[in-house]
Amino acid sequence: METLDKFDLAILQELQADGRLTNAELAQRVGLSPAPCWRRVRSLEERGFIQGYRAVLDRDKLGLGVLAFVRLDADRNNGDTTRQLEQAIRAIPEVVACHYISGSGTFELQVVSRDLHHFSAFAREVLLNLPNVKDLHTSFSLGEVKAGGALPLSHFATLPKNSA
Repeated sequence: METLDKFDLAILQELQADGRLTNAELAQRVGLSPAPCWRRVRSLEERGFIQGYRAVLDRDKLGLGVLAFVRLDADRNNGDTTRQLEQAIRAIPEVVACHYISGSGTFELQVVSRDLHHFSAFAREVLLNLPNVKDLHTSFSLGEVKAGGALPLSHFATLPKNSA
């Protein structure tokens, strides 16, 4: 694990809470002057700790009221067929997250849709026709308790002083 000090951690925490902070606001919150704060943010970006910035949208207000969890079983699990399937999944806008999983199934997808009718058509016409797909198992969200949460950084407090 790369070295992060208390200022780096404070910057990451603040930006997770509000990615629209100005550099001056961020610097004030973390106890730095603006120039060193800006350099640290750039360093965190270059080192890959900060991968980007984006707006969090309300899917219900955008007419995407259905959130489905789809376990996708592949017919064969070898390098080439898995890479083809991964590439195809990445290209589908309705798939908002995908994880390669252990246990039964190969991938776990999070799929958004307008309604059950549209999801059903999408599953039949798109998901089942992906390369190397053997079967689909779908569960639907009945209500969102927590989503898109900030990553916890408290584990850095338990590391020895020269490790964090």
